[in-house]
Amino acid sequence: MLPTQKRKFGRTDLEVTAFGFGTAPLGNFLAEMDEATAAAMFDTAWDAGIRMFDTAPMYGHGLAEARTAQALRWKNRDDFVLASKVGRLLKPARRDKIDFAPWVNAAAFNLKFDYSYDGTMRSFEDSLQRLGLEHIDIMFIHDIDVFTRGAEQPEVFKQAMDGCYRALASLRDQGALKAIGVGVNEWEVCHAALQQRDFDTFLLAGRYTLLEQDSLDEFLPLCEARGAAVLVGGGFNSGILATGAKPGAKYNYTPAPAAIMEKVAKIEAVCAVHNVPLAAAALQFVVAHPAIPSFVAGTRNVQQLQQNLAWFSHPIPAAFWADLKAQGLLREDAPVPA
Repeated sequence: MLPTQKRKFGRTDLEVTAFGFGTAPLGNFLAEMDEATAAAMFDTAWDAGIRMFDTAPMYGHGLAEARTAQALRWKNRDDFVLASKVGRLLKPARRDKIDFAPWVNAAAFNLKFDYSYDGTMRSFEDSLQRLGLEHIDIMFIHDIDVFTRGAEQPEVFKQAMDGCYRALASLRDQGALKAIGVGVNEWEVCHAALQQRDFDTFLLAGRYTLLEQDSLDEFLPLCEARGAAVLVGGGFNSGILATGAKPGAKYNYTPAPAAIMEKVAKIEAVCAVHNVPLAAAALQFVVAHPAIPSFVAGTRNVQQLQQNLAWFSHPIPAAFWADLKAQGLLREDAPVPA
């Protein structure tokens, strides 16, 4: 598959490229990125034909949205699809009073959770202002999962369904948004949201990958039935499916446990037999599912971005997928590339 292939975005009239450009690293996630590098990455993606961009107020406390604005402001607005998120408001503050972690030298705003109706409307307007664009296509309710909110999650989820959802549904009804959804780290939260409300899309970080396919049980079938599009971020499980099972490999943002290292090593052995890069298999596997039109990847430099685009196009024989399934390394019912 080509990363620039246009694919229908669920039940909406949007089309997205199979590879999406994620902007979290451009918010200076864990390490600072200079302006020239950020601009070069957008230029590289655009020149390659990528037309799906995902950002959020959280990423760099507004910095990623500002850099997205700088890169896309003078493009023809009908030529690309843009997603951002609600659930946090930004308040100006002195830099020496802001805890930026895990961002480095981000924009001069404090983050405050707000899942109310009014807060959601404010967040939407603020993002439009930061982006300086005619419209945003997709808005996700951000981080209403256990991973982010812990013991507060049930109450936060209820607030978001009562507040954020009502606001976003109103904006969709008015034509201000083409699609509304939820962006989290757990498929179970997406599944619960789709059971309760009329969502068009989900951004799922790391829960449908070469290593994890539990979302095939209930969530992804329901998405197919409802015409809900799923964007997958974190498809390398935060590192190990790109680096392989080497010392220090990361799985879900922490050092990979022994069982994961062992499984990845077995997948790498099959990759070696078929001359398939592990990362190419990880990328192409995700978008083989009919409910997943795009893999949204965040990269740290132009070289990483170009490598991802190359992996996306790397030929993979059908025998590779058959061998993974035969060895119990991939679920039998997992869709694989044709």
